[in-house]
Amino acid sequence: MEFITLVAGSFTKLLDPLVLAYVVAGFIIGTIFSAIPGLTATLALALLLPLTYSLDVTIALMACASIYMAGMCGGSITATTINIPGAPSSMMTALDGYPLQKQGKGALALGHAAIGSMAGGALGAMLLIGLAPVIAEASLLVQTTGKFSLLAFAVIVIVIAQRGKMIKAAMAACIGLMLATIGLDAMEPVTRFTFGFGNLTAGIDLMPVIIGTFAVSEILTQAGAAKESRQTTEAISKIKIRRRDFIPPLASIRKIGIVCYVKSALIGYSVGTLPGAGGSMGSFLAYVETVRTSSNPESFGKGNPKGIAASESANNAVCGGALVPMLTFGIPGDPITAIMLGVLVINGIQPGPQLMAGQADLIAPVLASLLFSAVILIPLTLFLLGPYFIKIVSIRKDVLYGVIALLAVVGSYVATYSTFQMMMTLVLGVLAYYMRKHDFPVITMLLGFILGPNLEEFLRRSLALSNGNPMTFFTSLDSLFFVVLTLVFVYFLAIKKPLRKPVGAAQST
Repeated sequence: MEFITLVAGSFTKLLDPLVLAYVVAGFIIGTIFSAIPGLTATLALALLLPLTYSLDVTIALMACASIYMAGMCGGSITATTINIPGAPSSMMTALDGYPLQKQGKGALALGHAAIGSMAGGALGAMLLIGLAPVIAEASLLVQTTGKFSLLAFAVIVIVIAQRGKMIKAAMAACIGLMLATIGLDAMEPVTRFTFGFGNLTAGIDLMPVIIGTFAVSEILTQAGAAKESRQTTEAISKIKIRRRDFIPPLASIRKIGIVCYVKSALIGYSVGTLPGAGGSMGSFLAYVETVRTSSNPESFGKGNPKGIAASESANNAVCGGALVPMLTFGIPGDPITAIMLGVLVINGIQPGPQLMAGQADLIAPVLASLLFSAVILIPLTLFLLGPYFIKIVSIRKDVLYGVIALLAVVGSYVATYSTFQMMMTLVLGVLAYYMRKHDFPVITMLLGFILGPNLEEFLRRSLALSNGNPMTFFTSLDSLFFVVLTLVFVYFLAIKKPLRKPVGAAQST
């Protein structure tokens, strides 16, 4: 209770014009970087890290928290407007956001994304404030075997969630897993599958995979559908966008339901407390759960606002969850919290179990900034700049995608400083293009690549600790929990297929 009071009192720091300027500037920069394919909020924070040397550590951390929140919600902008997620956490948002954009309802889609981001970010921040010590201890209960089972659960569920094309989804996931094995071995100092190319020794970087899968493949797809693209552009350009269009009707919000917002936020927060999980896993699990419990699952992927709300509520709630292991145990949950950890260490502050108690006056303003960004800056930014987000579709497509292609290639180089990785962006983009052309879900390939290294590492470590006995995954309670959870999802998504027959019957009727 004392800590909550301290956080509430920390909002007075935002009354300082200098502090407020840094927080607002951080949010705007984070939004811009996350909205541009190839330039993530992580990159923004990394580029701005040297500036933190000259700032007070409290102000620096508050600005970092603002960038973090902006990075999660900003990716929905291009995910909705041009079907290119600006951040991995917005992959699921594009599934329903872009169809609404093609229907001329891009403003409405961004409005739902903002409300979901605001709800998820606010709830995640409040849970962080109130439950950080408890959640931190609980996350430590997930040991090596449990972490493997969690990651295996994520891979299996995303495959079976692709209704009607599970085989193709499994093949795409396997491609991602295979790409993740290139380079140094996860356990031993030897290289694998480099085929004599020295540049592959370090493996394929995540950034080229993300940019190639979404940005480059989307550019090629759009180029092959120039006529349809022109029709969509003409239709949307005729629509007069007003700022009030970004405010979803109350009836639409009620239709989504507070349960969807809260449940998705809780899923995102819980995933965030597990180091390395990230916003993409949180948004995916929330999206799948929303589809599973929906009375009309076939509507998802065609412009259902509930899918947008679930995805954005979860990925923004991850912010609050990911800070738990970082602050209490010095274990970063994702790249951004790793950079924030660096800010603490640079200033001689060692995160640990005593940080929340011994230096609560340092941490409280950070959480206040996180909550302020979610509740105030997200809706305010959308209201003021929303019309400009929609106007991006009015730009000539050859110019727009030419610029995006340039930014994507440059972004991949800036992120890796490797011309080889830059070329891999193009190669993987062509691969993803042909996969999409033949109806292979590229999302499963990307998640397979993201989860692959940790999946292999935790599998081999678990077997090493148990002398090769696979029963360790069933005898460890944390692992058994995720095994049972996997079976539950397999039953509901692949076997039972809830409400599929009633919906089909209704349609035929």
